[in-house]
Amino acid sequence: MKAEALKGHLDALLLATVDGGAEYGYAIREVLRTESGGEFDLPTGTIYPALYRLERGGLIVGQWTKVGVRRRRRCYRLTPAGRRALVAQRASWSKFSTAVSSVLLQERTWSTTT
Repeated sequence: MKAEALKGHLDALLLATVDGGAEYGYAIREVLRTESGGEFDLPTGTIYPALYRLERGGLIVGQWTKVGVRRRRRCYRLTPAGRRALVAQRASWSKFSTAVSSVLLQERTWSTTT
């Protein structure tokens, strides 16, 4: 699935992924890919700018951690504001998806009148 199709939903997906505990960017990307059955196989050029935006917005916080002798990676975790935003986005998604399903999954038979 293309990143454009996720517009408006990527932040919620990232917050939900980080909700399980601190994760680094590549691991977040892999969780999205795996849990979506491969549908959300997003490029790092989509994931990292979104993570930086969420961090600037105070919804997640990143911290550098050491991996091995010379490598570092940035791990992200939800802030209290991020947790509140995720709760609100989950409620909004539930309402939206129920309404969309009600319309899309409804089979109609139209009678023709003359």
